[in-house]
Amino acid sequence: MSLRISLFASLVLFAAACGDEIGDECALSTDCSPTGNRICDTTSPGGYCTVLGCDVGTCPDEAVCVRFFPVTETNRLCDPAAEDRTENACTSDEICTLAGACAPRNSEVRFCMKTCGAGDDCRSEYECRTEALMIEHGGEPVPAAGESTGSNLQRFCAPAPVSE
Repeated sequence: MSLRISLFASLVLFAAACGDEIGDECALSTDCSPTGNRICDTTSPGGYCTVLGCDVGTCPDEAVCVRFFPVTETNRLCDPAAEDRTENACTSDEICTLAGACAPRNSEVRFCMKTCGAGDDCRSEYECRTEALMIEHGGEPVPAAGESTGSNLQRFCAPAPVSE
């Protein structure tokens, strides 16, 4: 009997030590990590285990740091490949997004997002964001210091827009 209890206790400890990966389903942040280093984004379908406020190189191996701009209303268009190099369409308080619009820097929100190579790498209700989908639906990998927007476009799993 004590062997069974020992085995059960070992399995419980092993399961508690393994936090879910970025992009996994969740209902609570404790589903993602018992230590509190990951959160559950419950606004995403089925929940999405992530890290809020990441930077280049700070996400787990299965993920990439992605920035989103919830506030994108602007009258200025920009060229992400040329911004801060040969032209400055955006002000110093703005960032030229991959979509070619100036967005307020203070509206940027960063999350670790699960990387993918194709759509079947993501859960149902999620899409593997290619450059075209990043431009259309939002989100772009955070460029390393000195790199321009769009220089390292690692694909990532994000909620697919709901068809109406």
